[in-house]
Amino acid sequence: MNRDAASATGKAPAALASSGADPIEIFTDGACKGNPGVGGWGALLRTRGKERELFGGEVHTTNNRMELMGAIAALEALKRHCHVRLHTDSKYVQQGISIWIHDWKKRGWKTADKKPVKNEDLWRRLDALATQHQIEWVWVKGHAGHDGNERADELANRGVELIQEQGNA
Repeated sequence: MNRDAASATGKAPAALASSGADPIEIFTDGACKGNPGVGGWGALLRTRGKERELFGGEVHTTNNRMELMGAIAALEALKRHCHVRLHTDSKYVQQGISIWIHDWKKRGWKTADKKPVKNEDLWRRLDALATQHQIEWVWVKGHAGHDGNERADELANRGVELIQEQGNA
């Protein structure tokens, strides 16, 4: 289940697009009540004073899948090539897409231990989306008062609540 909401600025979400040197700032997060358990993801996109909030969730998932889904949903929301600065508190996402994925692909989506890469389906989606944009992947410490990260965390928890309210959990 996914939700898309314009921010309180009242700007239409479709108006969000990067131009020139200013990157779109994206903050993503995932949450899970139990691991595995009910999970949610959230993303906050900012550019030129406009914001877009995205969130969603799944009934039976893991925290790492929700972290990946936050980034995937945010990048899927971009309608053309953009310069992006994507902030995540997940070293799994930041290091996975920046470092590990290159070796996984060389090894046919196997780890150094020759085991299948966990969440390969989502890594493939994220990899395909990443090639469409110029992205700087930034790790931020979670729950440390960083405004964008705190907002993404709130959105991820709204994703969890959405699933719980639907009685699917």
